[in-house]
Amino acid sequence: MDATLGSVAVALTVVLISVVFRYFEVIRRKLDDFLLKVDEKSERHGGELVGEVLKAHGVKFVYTLCGGHISPILVACEKLGIRVVDTRIEATAAFAADATARVSGTIGVCAVTAGPGLTNTVTAVKNAQMAESPLLLLGGAGASLTQGRGALQDIDQMVLFKPLCKFCARVTRVREIPRILRQAICAAQSGTPGPVFVEFPLDTLYYYSIVRREAGVSDKAKNLMQMVANKYIIHHVNSVFAGAFDKHCVDPIPVERPFATASEVNKAVALVGKAKKPVIVLGSQSTLPPTDPAALANALTSMGIPCFLGGMSRGLLGRNSPIHIRQRRRDALKEADVVILAGTVCDFRLSYGRVLSGRSKIISVNRSREQMLKNTDMFWKPALAVNADPASFLVSLYEMLGTSYHCDPEWPRELKARDQEKEDLNVKKAAKMTDKHLNPLKVLMELEEVMSEDAIMVADGGDFVGSAAYIVRPRGPLRWLDPGAFGTLGVGAGFALGVKLCNPDTDVWTIFGDGALGYSLIELDTFVRHKVPIAAVVGNDGAWTQIMREQEPMFKSNVGCQLTHNAYEQLADGFGAQGLLLDRSCNDTITLVLKSAQKAMRSGKPALVNVLIGRTDFRDGSISV
Repeated sequence: MDATLGSVAVALTVVLISVVFRYFEVIRRKLDDFLLKVDEKSERHGGELVGEVLKAHGVKFVYTLCGGHISPILVACEKLGIRVVDTRIEATAAFAADATARVSGTIGVCAVTAGPGLTNTVTAVKNAQMAESPLLLLGGAGASLTQGRGALQDIDQMVLFKPLCKFCARVTRVREIPRILRQAICAAQSGTPGPVFVEFPLDTLYYYSIVRREAGVSDKAKNLMQMVANKYIIHHVNSVFAGAFDKHCVDPIPVERPFATASEVNKAVALVGKAKKPVIVLGSQSTLPPTDPAALANALTSMGIPCFLGGMSRGLLGRNSPIHIRQRRRDALKEADVVILAGTVCDFRLSYGRVLSGRSKIISVNRSREQMLKNTDMFWKPALAVNADPASFLVSLYEMLGTSYHCDPEWPRELKARDQEKEDLNVKKAAKMTDKHLNPLKVLMELEEVMSEDAIMVADGGDFVGSAAYIVRPRGPLRWLDPGAFGTLGVGAGFALGVKLCNPDTDVWTIFGDGALGYSLIELDTFVRHKVPIAAVVGNDGAWTQIMREQEPMFKSNVGCQLTHNAYEQLADGFGAQGLLLDRSCNDTITLVLKSAQKAMRSGKPALVNVLIGRTDFRDGSISV
């Protein structure tokens, strides 16, 4: 009884303290409103503060689709030398910000207008959340006095983004802009990275004189009611602008990251040191700052442990590393005595953990505790779970193992031999003629040879991209981008835009399925307008083949799966890009056509190659759910 009363007392005390702090915060803000000055003649606006914070954080690009709610942000960023890149669809802007975050190691920024401008980004923001990408979404909103009163594009935007973002905040005073933005940017990159959202009502961004006028202040009040209304509105506007342009700190807040303890690394050393057949499975987290990917690659190579690479870690070990295994991962995991899941999650990609052997010692390392232990209640159990940054953990593991351990080279050689068997079979399949059009495997193998050694690849599609994942080889870390666990179609144009702007001197190839291209085709206009040359290769089989290959034999119907072999190259020409066609007549000149696209890209012109492809049995048996 005493314990129960004690618990209740503690709970009530916590609630009381919370209420008191909230009360004092309200009082403090009211005092600030009263004591801080309002410069009614100021020619500054809130958008300038947004630009100053972004500039101080090293932001080089802001992706957007313009709207009146956010005009001050865009204009201020342009004046400060931040490049404003406008797209044709808000989702593309958000995908571009996501890609910028992934390849730059800092935040990517997207600014869109209120209401439908923001709702159009929801899929992209969710994709960033699941891919653990630090995206900063800046959203406009109706003036604070009109919210909930039927203003244009006025909806409850916070309720949409709170489930998707690590941090959500609404700016209510101009002076709050630097503080809230700094907190948001820090939150996006700390711990497990992810998207954040900051909402800006109109009155926090525009000039004082405009906000006062648009708020409805009457110069000559005709009656008592109008006088009272004037007083209220003026007080509200003044509170929004009180202390607005006093000196503010805009410098970055230090990012917090979880690191493994020496004890945790020592436990891993004890397990790995005895291993005869260890395997490391790396996910996107292994490419996150602060560890240099080159340092991680050196540690992995020195340990000699065979690695399977997924997500943004694809390419980490280069194009032809002897310890990078590409095929038959399931078999290797069943045989391994120690498995290190470095930022890899036991979700559908690892059959929820069922591919792991009960005889294996599993070391799970992840910045997210939830992801680290996903499905441990069903199919697998870790021998060691480490809530930490995977890359720094692996480097520490290598340093503590020292020269006392190097994996028996026979084990990776055995796995590599299986790779070769599979790849020899793929070469034979690529040599076969399809019933009509071109063999997609042959096209992809020739693309693999055409691409430069520093090329970056963006993948957006189903069946054609699924084949490409087995055929083309990422050249280095952060040189392969796909949606991630959400499996989102439509990332192609946005990802390519963000990647190319961050790597202007590098070839960027986007591999599209013809279904996925439908989301991105209009953005050829964006690439041409902004002079951002990329090359797109479209596998055009006139169908949603990844779905059809299951649906047709199972349900005896291809309803909803049929497309047509559209002349996408002509549409590319219409947008001012270089359109090229690969069909059956080009079977012996595939490389020449791909090199023509490469030449156009390098000369500053976006290019699209429309590849008419036939059906193979390469991915028969694969499932899309």
